[in-house]
This record gives sequence, C-alpha cells and structure tokens, in this order.
Amino acid sequence: MMEFLYFPDDKTEYIPSVIMLIIFMAGAIIATIFIRKHSAKELSKFEQEHQSLSDEKVSEPSNERK
Repeated sequence: MMEFLYFPDDKTEYIPSVIMLIIFMAGAIIATIFIRKHSAKELSKFEQEHQSLSDEKVSEPSNERK
C-alpha cells in the first residue's frame, strides 16, 4: 500500500517547501495591502462624489409650490 504522508528522514528536503511557503505568503500579504489601499482610494472618491451630489441637490432651488 502506498504511503499517503511522506516525512523525510533528511530534514533538508523541507527547505524548498519552506521557501515556496514564504514566497506565497509574502505575495498574499502584498496583494492584501494593495487591495486595501485601492479600496480606501475608491471609498474616498465615492464619498467626494456623493458629497458633491448632495451639495448640488441642496443648492438647487425648489420647484414645489407652497
């Protein structure tokens, strides 16, 4: 029967796996930071547009009869 888990006797065989893990973790962290910064920029842009639209609606004269 084939072994499902392989634990090498020579622990130096773990080095490539650890290096790949570090590379992928660093990539995931960098991607997360990039996404959060981009999201914050988009939020501030949306808030500015929303504020300007709100200001325009308030400053427009009302056409309602009293």
